[in-house]
Amino acid sequence: MEPTVEIHKVRIDKWLWAARFFKTRSKAKEAVVGGKVHVNGERVKPARSIREGDALTITLARDRVGVVVKGVSDQRGSATMAQTLYEETSESKDRRIEQSEKQKVVQIGRSTRRGKPNREDRRRLAQLKQKGWAS
Repeated sequence: MEPTVEIHKVRIDKWLWAARFFKTRSKAKEAVVGGKVHVNGERVKPARSIREGDALTITLARDRVGVVVKGVSDQRGSATMAQTLYEETSESKDRRIEQSEKQKVVQIGRSTRRGKPNREDRRRLAQLKQKGWAS
């Protein structure tokens, strides 16, 4: 039997892939090189090793996620296993909730219809134009 070896540090691009922040390791590497990942407030390179307790700031498409590393793994597993590798900070959670609330408010005013206006829409537009509300 071989002794089990605990991993105490791993490359940041491998960890981001294993924690399921990115679908591929190359995408994780591109994000790190592009300055979208910071460890303890510093911009890093893909070969940078991370350890438990490191604070990461990851900029995704529209979101900035702050996490604390709780576990280190270089193997991609299930989503439930990946969630055990990190803990999202309370500031990050609050910011994410606030942004989703803002998106809901923005969506309220938008029409779900697409394409050419129907008869009802044309009549409403005509009424608004008569009142001087629309140009």
